[in-house]
Amino acid sequence: MSVNGKKVLHMDRNPYYGGESASITPLEDLYKRFKIPGAPPASMGRGRDWNVDLIPKFLMANGQLVKMLLFTEVTRYLDFKVTEGSFVYKGGKIYKVPSTEAEALASSLMGLFEKRRFRKFLVYVANFDENDPRTFEGIDPKKTAMREVYKKFDLGQDVIDFTGHALALYRTDDYLDQPCCETMNRIKLYSESLARYGKSPYLYPLYGLGELPQGFARLSAIYGGTYMLNKPIEEIIMQNGKVIGVKSEGEIARCKQLICDPSYVKDRVEKVGQVIRVICVLSHPIKNTNDANSCQIIIPQNQVNRKSDIYVCMISSAHNVAAQGKYIAIASTTVETKEPEKEIRPALELLEPIEQKFVSISDLLVPKDLGTESQIFISRTYDATTHFETTCDDIKVIYKRMMASEFDFEEMKRQKNDIYGED
Repeated sequence: MSVNGKKVLHMDRNPYYGGESASITPLEDLYKRFKIPGAPPASMGRGRDWNVDLIPKFLMANGQLVKMLLFTEVTRYLDFKVTEGSFVYKGGKIYKVPSTEAEALASSLMGLFEKRRFRKFLVYVANFDENDPRTFEGIDPKKTAMREVYKKFDLGQDVIDFTGHALALYRTDDYLDQPCCETMNRIKLYSESLARYGKSPYLYPLYGLGELPQGFARLSAIYGGTYMLNKPIEEIIMQNGKVIGVKSEGEIARCKQLICDPSYVKDRVEKVGQVIRVICVLSHPIKNTNDANSCQIIIPQNQVNRKSDIYVCMISSAHNVAAQGKYIAIASTTVETKEPEKEIRPALELLEPIEQKFVSISDLLVPKDLGTESQIFISRTYDATTHFETTCDDIKVIYKRMMASEFDFEEMKRQKNDIYGED
């Protein structure tokens, strides 16, 4: 909004950046936040060495958020590391998701003939272009269900699970009966992200995800945006059903449009589900991951008789988010029963022994309306996915509702050239 010439005032009731996806430091604050009695034990090292994400996510190397960061040059404020591997759970064990052809051939995830068929399928997807019918080979991307595409290549159930959940990153199996175009594009995104750095398709910022909102706040400031932390919101002031200002500490900041997360407007959002997240502090890498200092583990739903997948994101002192020799693994999933802690147990079993865990169960909230009348534009709560693609979709949708035009990456670039000049 600032880059687009809007006057932006950003108020946050918290003393830190990032709202519900902040990185908490020092460790003492995390203990307080989760009401864990006493101070962290000495074995945890210095409290200041910790930056613990409340919401676990990675960035797809070729995904929308990386494009936004590159185009806006917020990358100048951040350093990233590639995550060392992605793993998938099958029959009680975890296997590396192959990231090279050699790894794929050596992988015990599937048999030899299965591998050949899978390779043919991947070559087909790589060449697939929804705008070029010559690449379709008898499939209609807007009509053919993904289930049919799998049949065409004669892929077995394990490979289907692996493709849908570890590559296309779906959390449920609803996609099987939907047109295949989106799934093909998701697999392409995975492969292209993987191709950029080789080990895995995921990136993670040093010092934690809380660095991302700070980077965007700096960009906003360059364009005249103002940022106020520790600013309590007392009231959103309406007139004839439209927002006209926000009251804080007795003063009123006037505005024509307001963007906020659901926690500021509880009466304008509805609950559509819950996510459980368990932050685990470990003193060891996760077993069977080749001692990786960062990784992702996907537990496909039908491996554990569920409707939605369970995810684990693990990072460590290598990312300046934990004390030396410590690892942070965060397990998360969509809640399906009255006993969410039981639901997430298969993930925690992979992490034992766990030194300390912090459990949170959050409501998934979505706006009741598009904000056209009130001009209050509300974001959705962070979902259980392990990357920022759905979050970026939400940002683009809010942008469109506010500006009545599509969010254009190129536009961000051009405006910046006006300020910095060409390189």
